[in-house]
Amino acid sequence: MTSSVTEPQTSAPGRRPQTLSSARPAGQRIKATVTSRKFWREIAVSLVLLIIALVWIYPFLWIIAASLKNNIEVFGNVSLLPDDPQWENYRRAWVEANIGRYFWNSVIITVSTIAVVVSTTAMLGYVLGRYAFPGKRVVVGALVATIFLPEGYTIIPIFELVHRLGLDGSLFGVILAESGGAHVIIILLFAGYFAQLPKEMEEAAVIDGAGFLRIFWNIMLPNAGPVIATAVILTLMRTWNSFFIPLVLTLAQPDLRPLAVGVYAFQGENLTDWSGMAAASTISLLPIVIIFLILQRYFISGIAGAVKG
Repeated sequence: MTSSVTEPQTSAPGRRPQTLSSARPAGQRIKATVTSRKFWREIAVSLVLLIIALVWIYPFLWIIAASLKNNIEVFGNVSLLPDDPQWENYRRAWVEANIGRYFWNSVIITVSTIAVVVSTTAMLGYVLGRYAFPGKRVVVGALVATIFLPEGYTIIPIFELVHRLGLDGSLFGVILAESGGAHVIIILLFAGYFAQLPKEMEEAAVIDGAGFLRIFWNIMLPNAGPVIATAVILTLMRTWNSFFIPLVLTLAQPDLRPLAVGVYAFQGENLTDWSGMAAASTISLLPIVIIFLILQRYFISGIAGAVKG
């Protein structure tokens, strides 16, 4: 019985032995290259966005730092960390500068304005998004044209209207003035969102004998949660930070000032209380930041849903 011996294969003369990298298929090498480029591109984009975020958030950090300094350190100490935190600034702003009263005035004005604006703009958006009627394009064009109208041109007729109604010098007058604008962006968001809802929802409600208001309040509005959250955030930021209209309407009643106007009281004729103003500004900014962080998911989905519609 003979045994066969297998001779080791030798490479041909002049042929280089295959390495691990050259042995990999070309598709894997291309995929690895693309993955590497994508990784470094994401790193570069993240660094750029981080720099932009730091520049964007720096004023807010500066306000918080200034609220814990005295007036000398505000501009004398460039560091964001105060040497000796002055928590007294917040007590002084809340009690002595009457920021506590202004804060609750802002809460009442803002919550009431949000309720009025969301109700009216949702109904207008529902009609524009779901119904076809003569002159619809004209109505939409007129609404869009009001975006380019400066607020300063409307303050005189607003004040005259509130005065004739006998509501000047009252919180209700400020609420009426704040909620009486066109709010075009919110109306168009509701119109776009309602337009993409299925018609079967309305048809089923009509078969059940529901009228216009019942269909709107019980069926359509509950399904517009993301846009409602978007409308709440937009109205909150606009009303909470409103300055010009509340300033004019509360000149005769300083106790009715909202926060945005009350913070202005820290600026005197000969001296500005920068640390107190920073503390009051921080108190004013925190509610908006907290509410936005809570509702940001709905804000983004509301914008996306309205644009899709």
